[in-house]
Amino acid sequence: MRGLAATFIVTGDPAKAPIADGALVLDERERIVAIGPRAELERAHPDVRFEAHRAVLMPGLVNAHVHLELSALRGQVTGGRGFTAWVTQMMAARERLSPEQDIEAIDRAVSELLGFGTVAIGEVTNSLAAVAYLGACPLRGRVFHEVFGTRRASGEGMLDQAKKARAALSAWPANLSYAVAPHTPYTLHPEVLRTTLAEARAEGALTTLHLCEHPAERKLLLDGGGPFAEFLAARGVVADWSPPQLDPIRYAKSLGALAPDVLCVHLTEAQPDELRELAAAGAKVVLCPRSNLHIEVKLPPLVAVLEAGIEPALGTDSLASCPSLDVLEEARALGERFSSVPARTLLAMATRYGAKALGYERSLGTLEVGKAPGVLAFGHGASAPVDPERFLLSRTTRNRVVLALSGSAQEAPS
Repeated sequence: MRGLAATFIVTGDPAKAPIADGALVLDERERIVAIGPRAELERAHPDVRFEAHRAVLMPGLVNAHVHLELSALRGQVTGGRGFTAWVTQMMAARERLSPEQDIEAIDRAVSELLGFGTVAIGEVTNSLAAVAYLGACPLRGRVFHEVFGTRRASGEGMLDQAKKARAALSAWPANLSYAVAPHTPYTLHPEVLRTTLAEARAEGALTTLHLCEHPAERKLLLDGGGPFAEFLAARGVVADWSPPQLDPIRYAKSLGALAPDVLCVHLTEAQPDELRELAAAGAKVVLCPRSNLHIEVKLPPLVAVLEAGIEPALGTDSLASCPSLDVLEEARALGERFSSVPARTLLAMATRYGAKALGYERSLGTLEVGKAPGVLAFGHGASAPVDPERFLLSRTTRNRVVLALSGSAQEAPS
């Protein structure tokens, strides 16, 4: 067994204060067998050698929403002019990429995730290009295979193509799950969206949906107009369904998409009453604040999300809209804007809430006995921080070391 001792241990559980002069004991599978004050653990485990760290320890990070196949677009797509302008530029930039550039960028991105101490991800994909790389590393993940199509025939065709692409990968990695996923309520025909949800549910799988991400989405669903409607028309895309004249949340509810087995991602434009509707349905939530800042210059309504009783996970979205895949930076970005939200809650969003959203809460997300969540150490030098949780969210915190990655990477999700 292996012992780790540190100035503070932040468990990731928002109900628990940091442990001062704390320690962990890990077994050969990196599973926690004891946690508590260092003096107590040294007496209880006299045969264990404890590594002493001038650091704050925390659990491995959970990035609940990422698009790895867009990694080659890092820094190539400007923001600040809204979603329609961003997606226009992103699509053009993607067309210029070679397959080799995509593959190399995905490989680098997976290494970056591991370097940040990420232990689980929600990978959203059109091509399944990252599956082989994720399957070869000590990460657990859910792969969400997106389906588009504003016309029923095109949506059904894309759903069929997705299932064929999945079937062609016979040696599916044991550390990854798979589900088809509707892209958004406005880019997929409603009947195909229902079918896609039903396909995922038939497999008992969690799926995902981009929801309430930008003002153009609301406008299109309410009356069929706005910038995104113009974007589609300019490309000759004509839907064969009528706008539901509902806000995105209530429209998603009418389609059966507000449920505990659906991750609702972004919610940048969600109103308090809509968030209460979502909370009542038990749907899970993922926020991607730095991506929203880049594209729309707007953060999700975190205070309203929390007041609705939602425990939001965090995601980085893609490197086409975010400068890095470090989910702790997402928590920092929110902390800088929402000073009333406790640091402990923000850290839970990057760990415990993410693990719960992806269904890995039995083994990841918090430092507690029986789990193998990975362990990160943030060095503090000669002076110990007064507030270790705020220290982890400080932009001056640079000395990060991955002491343990998650054990039992082949374990099925809970």
